[in-house]
Amino acid sequence: MSKLSHVDDQGRASMVDVSEKSATERVASAEAIIALSEESFRLVMAGEIKKGDVLATARIAGIQAAKQTAQLIPLCHPLALGEIKIDIVTSNESAEVKCTAQTVAQTGVEMEALVGVTVALLTIYDMCKAVDKGMQLYDVHLVEKTKGAVAVSQYETHRPHAKENQRRVAQRSTATTNDSQIKRRS
Repeated sequence: MSKLSHVDDQGRASMVDVSEKSATERVASAEAIIALSEESFRLVMAGEIKKGDVLATARIAGIQAAKQTAQLIPLCHPLALGEIKIDIVTSNESAEVKCTAQTVAQTGVEMEALVGVTVALLTIYDMCKAVDKGMQLYDVHLVEKTKGAVAVSQYETHRPHAKENQRRVAQRSTATTNDSQIKRRS
């Protein structure tokens, strides 16, 4: 079994010392899905959720959250992020959210990508909860992380049903939404 990097020789939690590592470009992507009811999905797509533009707000919340990762996760290093992208693809009463974080640093950005995608989903949940109590968030997972030009790891989830959900999402027709494509209520 590998030694845990966040545990010192006495078994105490500790921040990993990255001071000897050289700074390189790091990129990580994480994905997750939220399933909505037919009615809440329709309201989101029509721009009729009373709290406002759900997808635009989720994007901003995910970006803000990724920037705050070191304050939320005790042993994460604070990183100067070069870019954070939140992409949202909607179809079949669901939204698939992807967060990609990039930096030039001595450590990776996978936690930033995971925090960004999770908070984006939670924002969708919060904004729709008045009309949909049955929403489900699932398949939060790291997709890939790179160091320099090299893919350090590409990940597949460990749960068989998660893999099946990923296949279904990939097979269905999707429409990417952005702020300009959502009808605004007059």
